Amino acid sequence: MREKFKNTSIKEKYSIFIVLFVMIFLCSILNKNFLSSSNLSNIMKQLAVSTILAYGEMLLIISGMLDLSSGSVLALSGVLSIMSYQATGSLIIAVIVAIAVAVACNLINALMITNLNAPPFIATLVMMQVARGVALLITNGQNILQLKKYVIFGQGYIGPVPISILITIAITIIIWYVLRHTRLGRSLYAIGGNEEASVAAGIKVKKNKYLVFVINGILVGIAGILFMSRVNAGLPNGAIGYEMEGLTAAIVGGTSFSGGVGSTMGTLAGALIIGCLNNIMNLVGVDSYIQQIVKAVIIALAVIWDIRSKTRKTKKVILVEEKKAA
Repeated sequence: MREKFKNTSIKEKYSIFIVLFVMIFLCSILNKNFLSSSNLSNIMKQLAVSTILAYGEMLLIISGMLDLSSGSVLALSGVLSIMSYQATGSLIIAVIVAIAVAVACNLINALMITNLNAPPFIATLVMMQVARGVALLITNGQNILQLKKYVIFGQGYIGPVPISILITIAITIIIWYVLRHTRLGRSLYAIGGNEEASVAAGIKVKKNKYLVFVINGILVGIAGILFMSRVNAGLPNGAIGYEMEGLTAAIVGGTSFSGGVGSTMGTLAGALIIGCLNNIMNLVGVDSYIQQIVKAVIIALAVIWDIRSKTRKTKKVILVEEKKAA
């Protein structure tokens, strides 16, 4: 019986990577240009922003929360970063401003959720509207042009490798380490699995919720810099729907909406799957409206799969306990 459970666990652990390889294989058949070096590089550069957002969503969902405001906060932190760069000419100040603004917005989210007991859905929905409104207000709804050296973050290279990809790789390693090898990572899994039991075990739940929102803020700020520099403009209306890109990647990558389950590499695989799907739909000329429908169906299927998987596991545990009792 133990061997059977072990094999099931292995299948569940690596199934997302099998799906990824099948996706790549099918995409290469559908369009011969899919595996070209230029197209793959383009996919990776486009994925940088959504992957970084997905890591933030993953951390929040693991701990029993979520963030619907990341796209709007990205836009606000991005345009303020560009405005500070144009005012000072300093890339360092621009980076600090982007991260500080995003962290401040996330601290407000954390305050509403942990201290005012607002549901994460409502708190971050409010922030989504406020951040977008502020971004449009301070720019009068106009795009900011002439970014000059600011574009190095999203368009620059170190040798043959885009800087945005190197940043994404570094963040991937850091997030993986935090989840696998730190007390914070273990606490997030515990909080998402059973918050009351975590409190009883002495875990500082409120403190850890604030910390995870701070981490999410740092990630959103970095994503804002990469997004604005890649499109070479400060777009107050940019990144609309990017929070759903991040959520989709996290969910497809195996992060459970019920909390307590998720992995960095699974989320990365989920982001790659969504990126490949977006790219191949563009290459074969699928209408943008149909693409939105496809993404919505993918989210629904992923959530249904998660619910069914949880139900199966619960039934197996009950059966094992009943056999032990017998």
